[in-house]
Amino acid sequence: MTATAKKSEAKKEMKKTEKKAVKKAVAPNEVFLADYKPPVFLVRSMELDFDIQDKITRVSSRFEVYRNPASEGGDALELDGEAQKLESVTINGVELSKQSYELSEHKLIIPYVPDEAVIEIVSTNVPAKNTALSGLYQAGPLLCTQCESEGFRRITYYPDRPDVLTKFRVTIHADKKTYPILLANGNLVKKGSEKGGRHYAVWEDPFAKPCYLFALVAGKMDKVSDTFTTKSGRDVLLEIYVEPGRKSETGFAMESIKKAMAWDEKTYGLEYDLDRFMIVAVSFFNYGAMENKGLNIFNDACVLGRADTATDADIAFFERVVGHEYFHNYTGDRVTCRDWFQLSLKEGLTVFREQEFCGDMNGRALERLHAVATMRNRQFPEDAGAMAHPIRPASYQQIDNFYTSTVYQKGAEVVRMIQTMVGRAGFRKGLRLYLKRHDGQAATCDDFVAAMAEANGIDLDHFMLWYAQAGTPVLDVTSAYDEKKKEYTLRVKQSCASTAGQKEKYPLNMPFCVGLLDQQGNDMKGTFVLDIASPEEVFVFLNVETKPIPSLLRDFSAPVRVNYPYTDDELRVILAKDKDGFNRWEAGQTLFSKYVLGDEPVPAAFLESLRKVLRDKKLDAATKAMMLALPSESELGLTLLAQGQKINPLKLYEKRQRVIKVMAEALSDDLWAVYESIERDLDEKASDGLARGRRSLKNLCLAYLAKVEPETVAPLAASAVAGSKNMTDQIAALHILADQGTKLADKMLAQFAKKYEGKPSIMDDWMSVQAAARRSDVLVTVRKLLKHKAFTFKNPNRVSALIGVFATNPLGFHAADGSGYAFIGEMTLAVDKVNPHASGRLAKTFLRWKDFDAKRQKLMKAELQKLAAAPKLSGNVKEIVTKALAAK
Repeated sequence: MTATAKKSEAKKEMKKTEKKAVKKAVAPNEVFLADYKPPVFLVRSMELDFDIQDKITRVSSRFEVYRNPASEGGDALELDGEAQKLESVTINGVELSKQSYELSEHKLIIPYVPDEAVIEIVSTNVPAKNTALSGLYQAGPLLCTQCESEGFRRITYYPDRPDVLTKFRVTIHADKKTYPILLANGNLVKKGSEKGGRHYAVWEDPFAKPCYLFALVAGKMDKVSDTFTTKSGRDVLLEIYVEPGRKSETGFAMESIKKAMAWDEKTYGLEYDLDRFMIVAVSFFNYGAMENKGLNIFNDACVLGRADTATDADIAFFERVVGHEYFHNYTGDRVTCRDWFQLSLKEGLTVFREQEFCGDMNGRALERLHAVATMRNRQFPEDAGAMAHPIRPASYQQIDNFYTSTVYQKGAEVVRMIQTMVGRAGFRKGLRLYLKRHDGQAATCDDFVAAMAEANGIDLDHFMLWYAQAGTPVLDVTSAYDEKKKEYTLRVKQSCASTAGQKEKYPLNMPFCVGLLDQQGNDMKGTFVLDIASPEEVFVFLNVETKPIPSLLRDFSAPVRVNYPYTDDELRVILAKDKDGFNRWEAGQTLFSKYVLGDEPVPAAFLESLRKVLRDKKLDAATKAMMLALPSESELGLTLLAQGQKINPLKLYEKRQRVIKVMAEALSDDLWAVYESIERDLDEKASDGLARGRRSLKNLCLAYLAKVEPETVAPLAASAVAGSKNMTDQIAALHILADQGTKLADKMLAQFAKKYEGKPSIMDDWMSVQAAARRSDVLVTVRKLLKHKAFTFKNPNRVSALIGVFATNPLGFHAADGSGYAFIGEMTLAVDKVNPHASGRLAKTFLRWKDFDAKRQKLMKAELQKLAAAPKLSGNVKEIVTKALAAK
């Protein structure tokens, strides 16, 4: 069979699989990609008027609809709407009686609407009661919105789908004292005073957008302003709005905005297109941030902080998330997604752009390691779970449940593979074609890939299977060297385990980057980009003078697992000498995994390799820290599953600790030397990439030393908590002390809480430290913290910081008596009454229940059955629980 025939056959088989999925709906509200139909009506323009009063907000909308020529629908206009009180509906100036429309819990249907009509709707809602934080809600002292994915329907009745785009004009009325600042998308065109101490503001967005990109914020805020001059010479006003008293924490965010704007111009020629760019930081938010056109709304924990109030990880994330949301201006806003199945079109592409940005800002090799670690710790487990899905799912019940690492991070890896295949210049050419062709439109993943293929003259039809097939592919690689012919042969077999709803798997097309090292670790031939497309491929390298060591999957060129029978000596050569940063790191991770899972002594030669890493003056501190960090329990668990074993989390934890202690004892002198050197020289206030890397290495060294010299390390940790002006050092020290569980730990935790009382983001770290403590009695501590004044079920940040972190703690969540499972089940139900989005995240911790030992399977299944039987379960949790119990 030819390669073309193989591709065609694979596509046909995949279509059969998708058709089968349509027939296997597990819930009456299941939505399928295959059922997509264009909207019957489109919207020509939208005017919104918000009358913000003390307890309610009255929303008046006026929008012009016209029949969509691409639709085969009937005469009815179907509008989405919920959690509001409808007051009136008018068509072309005539108010409809209640008998003239159908109103249900989620829909407003007008049976007959002419081909063109002006619809006017008045409704009211109560933002203070909207604890789901979707739609218009109260966020502390502010009113704000979150409309992605289906929040706009909680504001007014409207066709709430991403393929309906129009221009918005928004007027906001409010009490001037309570809500002195009134913001919406686009440009401010008018403002003024009104009777009774009220005022108004009118905003117009010149760009058509779907309603999920609508944004409004009102309240008392401080503002920090700056400007950015674009490449064409326009001055763009930059504004960051924060709750009163937090202006001094905006420095990193403002600098990140300017870096992102300059980078997007230089890299892709994309210039910002409005007169102003606004960020608002709010304290109640379900996500990290939202890319609303011209008015980005951020979770304050993801954008505000200084070195003394935020950790280095926080500060690095500020740059990442600010860049991500800004880059959405083109890949998400100017070109949006046709439907929510295409979510990875905007998110996967924008994560890729964010990674490229962070790589240019902080080092490409290090950024790549961070991306791979995220894939290994978050996305690969999703592929192994009961809700495994491709980057473009075939169906869903609740789209909120599919804002996943698969859609985001794996989606970015799929985009990166295209860049690897066509080159950086070719990728930029394809992106320009995509944006030009679909500007102002709602596009699909097919549109993006088609633009890449056309711009570069390549066939990507087979590659499209990445968008339809779930799971983590495995490449089993073997090699042979013919010394007489000087030929080296690599044989690559591709496979993928069955996933939920997809028993049959088909070969994928991917770039497989390979290098060859001699026995001393010198690069022999550079990097080859091999094209994998069939179940088995054979590659022959000519004129290879000596038997090489293969350097496989360089730069993590595809999101796969690779099996190759390396010897320990070969892995140590790669660890010491390979020029590819990913493979150096991967060699160490492979050896760590072998010694953790094999229950065998850690060889002195490996420990000596780690010592050389510590002493390597050419290697930056951040990379050293990553190379010295063991694989997580999650990653090790997946390795066990690949070996056909079930996971006993406590035994796995103990095995991992054993290797850490052996390493710490063997490298003690070097660990102390590195720690003391950095501690002596590093400025506490420094937060640049170099400083962050050195601090991460310093604190890793101290954490390792705490495992073997706890009495020596404890006073140093206590001193850091009490005296350091750097939040990273304080939190790292608290982790060491919390794990020890001594009276000194209790004392320092109490001192920290007293010092930072009233600072929610810092107190989140304080709660997380205690929830993450590797102690058997951690659940007792967490239950006590539920009653602490720093905690509330109404704020998703608090829920994630305490309950969410506990769910990742193997000693707490996986306690042998099942108490951890019972607690998360109890908390899922408690949070579900307040915020279904947050409760869904908790419920997902049970998705992989079948991966664990028989006793834990029984306990977790019982908890899932309790959740399934609970009355009034949200759709978010119900979908997760149902699919978890259906897992085979």
